[in-house]
Amino acid sequence: MQKFEKWQGCGNDFVLIDRGNNDIDEPERIKFLCDRHFGIGADGVIYVMSSTKAATRMRIFNADGTEAEMCGNGLRCFARYLLSGDKFFSDDELTVETGAGILTVSMKYDLVTVDMGEPIFAADKIPVSGFGSKKLIAEPIEVDGASYKMTCVSMGNPHCVIFVDDISAVDLEHVGPKFETHKFFPRKTNTEFVQRVGQNRLRMRVWERGSGITMACGTGACATAVAANLNGIAGRQSTVVLDGGELQIDWRENNHIFMTGAAEKVFAGEF
Repeated sequence: MQKFEKWQGCGNDFVLIDRGNNDIDEPERIKFLCDRHFGIGADGVIYVMSSTKAATRMRIFNADGTEAEMCGNGLRCFARYLLSGDKFFSDDELTVETGAGILTVSMKYDLVTVDMGEPIFAADKIPVSGFGSKKLIAEPIEVDGASYKMTCVSMGNPHCVIFVDDISAVDLEHVGPKFETHKFFPRKTNTEFVQRVGQNRLRMRVWERGSGITMACGTGACATAVAANLNGIAGRQSTVVLDGGELQIDWRENNHIFMTGAAEKVFAGEF
């Protein structure tokens, strides 16, 4: 039997499994665990692994069994899991090896703050095909016969941010997969549709690569806040309102992005 815990951050939910130096599950097993009808049900599976580079290592897999480089909400859940109770670490700060590099997380008053590192703007590094190393801000893109303006950012994983006047008019289930598999994105992309709803306040909905519509996306919230600043829509500190809650994003002068939000245990069990 394998012990697990179910955690959520802004409604973005994950199965956490401690594996140490052991092998992870096969993709089909991960898909089963994420299945909301026949499995545990989650947006992804996170493995707690040993690391020689940081205090611990996080590997995260999407609901379709593919591995993701990073996930902000998942990292907050991962950190809260390790830092709370009588788990593995007694300090309130932790270094974590991820697919996007080594990141630092801290916890205070049940809120987890993550230093998400620096955003990447060069198209070929995100990656976005056909633009060389150009910085893509309000760049035209045509999807399913409609024209949009995209701002592209990598937070260790690719994001395409689209600003709209009325987010409720976006048929995310229809257009989301069209963006994900667009020819511009050789490794597919996460897509955020964003409406400014107040001063430094952004309403965001997301189609996540490999998972579809989710309640929240931490790296997407960071990409959204950065894109809003680059487009003159918000300052360097903003609140991103997601389907599952709110995240505070601070793009500091040292170019690092700090994300703060809650992470909660849902239940634990064995399979």
